[in-house]
Amino acid sequence: MILLTGAAGFIGSNFVHTWLAAQQEPLLNLDRLTYAGNPANLLAFHDDPRYHFVRGDIGDHALVVDLLRQHRPRAVIHFAAESHVDRSIRGPATFIETNVVGTFQLLEAVREYWQALPDAERAAFRFLHISTDEVFGSLAPDAPAVDESHAYAPNSPYAASKRAGELLCYTWHRLRGNPVTCLRFFTVYGPRQRPEMAIHQFARHITDGTEIPFFGEDVDLCWRAHI
Repeated sequence: MILLTGAAGFIGSNFVHTWLAAQQEPLLNLDRLTYAGNPANLLAFHDDPRYHFVRGDIGDHALVVDLLRQHRPRAVIHFAAESHVDRSIRGPATFIETNVVGTFQLLEAVREYWQALPDAERAAFRFLHISTDEVFGSLAPDAPAVDESHAYAPNSPYAASKRAGELLCYTWHRLRGNPVTCLRFFTVYGPRQRPEMAIHQFARHITDGTEIPFFGEDVDLCWRAHI
């Protein structure tokens, strides 16, 4: 059993589809179903005994502890997040609550569960935290590609909250021993993505022959796509 958080969203639901197409190991999805969580993304698995869904909040410590004890997952993959830059600028509080406080609560619940596991299960257990390249901020046109040594410079409440979540994971790993791996995804595109995301918008504007908005530091630029 693997416990997923926020797997009704874009990246998480694609993971579920890919996993269940190739594996028999069951998945448990804990999802609060905010604006980004769409139950239709996983409707194909409604009657699949390998897929289990619980509607709930990663910040609900008692609920997470109960699910961990009941289902005894060998790993947790933490997809759950508020994840849209523009939304974070308009309403940062929700991003701090989910991406920082929620991640803290999840780490603590997992720590309690992990520390109580038998030695062999504890050694094999993994916690994967899904993060973003946004923690690195912007690059100049002639700058080299980022790597793990690149300075962090988040430019939005979303990016700052994801970096804060990473730091909590790092601290819990160093201080508590939690077996944590952080994965920073660059721009991801594919099925079940919400329409406000960048590549989705670009494709739609190009197909429609309408203007694509670009935002710079000083002025808003607009480029008209010609096919």
